[in-house]
Order: sequence, then structure tokens, then C-alpha cells
Amino acid sequence: MVSAPVRRQQVEYARRRGLSCRRGCALLSVARSSLHYVSKRAAADGPALHVMRELAAQYPRYGYRRIRIFLRRRGHVMSTDRAYRLWRVAGLQLPRKRPRRRVAASRPRPLPASGANQVWAYDFVFDACANGEKLKCLTIVDEWTHEALAIDVAGSIRSPRVIEVLSRLISVHGAPRFLRSDARSSSPPPSCAGSTKRASRRRTSLLASPGRTDRTRASTADCATSV
Repeated sequence: MVSAPVRRQQVEYARRRGLSCRRGCALLSVARSSLHYVSKRAAADGPALHVMRELAAQYPRYGYRRIRIFLRRRGHVMSTDRAYRLWRVAGLQLPRKRPRRRVAASRPRPLPASGANQVWAYDFVFDACANGEKLKCLTIVDEWTHEALAIDVAGSIRSPRVIEVLSRLISVHGAPRFLRSDARSSSPPPSCAGSTKRASRRRTSLLASPGRTDRTRASTADCATSV
């Protein structure tokens, strides 16, 4: 069913195409007296819309039902239907909640470290300078002691530099049994110096207790032979 404002717009379109006002109204079943009608709804809803936008900006997690309560406290009493209509007119809506990613029960989960220098975790962190230049940071942490073993910062970090940093750490702290990285945000763990083929053959998945690392889908490389 076409609303009255839309039918008035259709009459105006017909007039622009050469039809007379009388003929256009007759064809579209519109009373000629209603062509010059000006709705008072916009003027009546203006103050309430202004307050509603302010409240929505102040309480971004509230919907139109709760905002209606605040409007009533400020003197704008309205029904739920009118509050919903104004909410749609203002183009307001709640931000969509992102579905929580759940790890499948059948997927292997990484085991937590049980001692120092057993599992090293590395990842890349990105930042930018004041002039807009992007920075890439390689961070390496001992999962048991939570010690930051290295933070290497550069504009670009390739696999040879990662291997160089790991080799330097191995010469100081000794080789860990496992290297762990986030499989979604970085490349597979580079092999330690001198053990590329053996490390790739002995790559394995470690199981972890449920709920410990929901976001960590780790791939590990055995680097015990890389000293």
C-alpha cells in the first residue's frame, strides 16, 4: 500500500511529465486539496530526535526501549512504537556483537609450558611512528617465566632476521624444546640454525587444557637439535 506522501510525489512526477494537476490526481486517486499539505510531524519530532541522538551517543550500548525511559525523564513522553519510529528515523542501531570464536573440541590445543626454557612463543606486533612510518616488532617470550627474551623492531622483518634473532637467543639461553607462534597472524615457525629439514619433519601439535588459549591455534617446531 502506497502512503499519502509517496502518492503526492507521484502526482508531482506526473505534472513534470506534462499532465495537468487535475488529470494526475484523478489517475492516482489523490485529492487536490492534499497536494499542498505540509506534515507537522518533523517539527514535532525534532526536539525528541535531538535528545535521542545525545543519549545514544552517551549510552552506545542502550537500545530504543531504554533510551525511551531517559527521554521520559527529560520530559519527552512517548509510546514504544513512536520511540522505535524515531530510532529508525535517526538511523540509530546497536553495534553488532561479534560471535565468539570457539575452538572445536576435536582440534588439538597447545600444551602449556611446564618449565623454564621449554616453550618460547613469538609473534609480530605492528605500530606506527608520528610521521606515519610503520614499524614491525618481533617479540619472543618464555611462556613459563613470562620473560621478554627479545623485542626486535624494524620497518620490515623477514625470515632470515627471525632466524638470526633466534640463533642469538639460543647461543645465550640454550635451545628451547618448542617454538610456538600464532598460525593465523604469522608464518610457520622458522627452523633454527642448521636444522631446517629435521625441524620441519618433527613439527607437531601440542594439546592444552580447555579454555587456556582459546585464541592461540599454535603450530610448533622442535628445535632441540639446533644448538
